[in-house]
Amino acid sequence: MADWWSIEVFDSRIQAALRWKDSYRTQIVEAAITSGALDWQWIEHKAGVVFEVSFADEDKWEQFRALPGVQAAIDGAPDPVSGVLVYRGRGGSAGSRQPKRPKPSAGAGALDLPEPTEQRRFDLTRAEAATEVLAHQE
Repeated sequence: MADWWSIEVFDSRIQAALRWKDSYRTQIVEAAITSGALDWQWIEHKAGVVFEVSFADEDKWEQFRALPGVQAAIDGAPDPVSGVLVYRGRGGSAGSRQPKRPKPSAGAGALDLPEPTEQRRFDLTRAEAATEVLAHQE
């Protein structure tokens, strides 16, 4: 089974991360293809960009990760110290492998609803009841 890995570059200025993608996109994709990538995808999100890549095994990923072009791309990120994440799994807005369990609501959704109050009911099939309703509305 193939595994996914991600290189995520983010910056307070989205333009910097997009410029990074434009600068290194070709060499990262070429390195992935020559290393045996099965699939890859670029994702742009509000904080930056993610390069997701799938390899058949971890050794192929390690070979890809060690290539000078890939290392140069990571080092060339807008903030190479705290603005780059390299990790196993899909990044950005990808879903997890396991479905999330529902959590209790936080905030107003967690409050108890008020108990239902008794409502007056009128039988409008009788003429006296209709007169009673009109008198009650005034």
